Amino acid sequence: MLGALGNLACLDEATGKVIWSRNILAENGASVPTYGIAASPLVFDDRIVVLSGAGNGHSILCYDKNDGRPIWNALDDKIGYMTPALITLDGERQIIVSLEKRTVGLKPDDGQLLWEYPWQVLNHQMPIAQPILLSSNRFMLAAGYFTGCAAVQVTHKGSAWNAETVWRNKNLKNKFSSSVIWQNHVYGLDEDILTCVDAATGERRWKGGRYGYGQLLVADGHLIILSGEGDLVLVEARPQEFRELSRFHAIEGKTWNYPALAAGKLLVRNGAEMACFEIAK
Repeated sequence: MLGALGNLACLDEATGKVIWSRNILAENGASVPTYGIAASPLVFDDRIVVLSGAGNGHSILCYDKNDGRPIWNALDDKIGYMTPALITLDGERQIIVSLEKRTVGLKPDDGQLLWEYPWQVLNHQMPIAQPILLSSNRFMLAAGYFTGCAAVQVTHKGSAWNAETVWRNKNLKNKFSSSVIWQNHVYGLDEDILTCVDAATGERRWKGGRYGYGQLLVADGHLIILSGEGDLVLVEARPQEFRELSRFHAIEGKTWNYPALAAGKLLVRNGAEMACFEIAK
């Protein structure tokens, strides 16, 4: 677990006993970001990757998940709030993360920089929304504050990597809600309006339905949206037209939290309430 003030800890799942802990900000001389550490740890193999924004080669950190031992550190960039992601691009597994002025791909083994793509959120804001994998070597970035979205293609020959723009426009502006992809179309909140974009061309297919600054999942050809006001909404994930199927008020209060779907149950929460709904057929 990683707290907003930089406390990184490994707990015993049965007892909650602390196995190891360290503060990634204090030990690297980093200050707490404006909204605290919001990027989640990336856990894979025997490793944990986190963002500190400390600079001096320690903005991105990798630890052994078993004992908390440092493995590698990388880059000098100021961090945002996007969680590092482990994806495969052009046949090679890599860590992708959006920073203040660029999105980068790093080697998981040692943090070596493979490629970079210039990407900066306008109005002095920081990246929040997660990149969306579009194909075996393409991903999409999106940000609010009039920034827009871009599809990026990553290729390599030997050790030489290249990241270039496939398309870029303002058809989808994710403020802090990440988009989803279903059957070659991207669905996401353009600020607060649900929008469908063709993944290959960036063309907007439709735009409709205001859901505040909520969050969404895709499941079985449907979009499950938890609105910023606590409404649960079901929308068809189809590019031909916007069609809202059902809607009800699920929880009270401002709701900026992701829903979670498991074993036919949908869990929703905010700072005031939590609820669980049976949605299995």
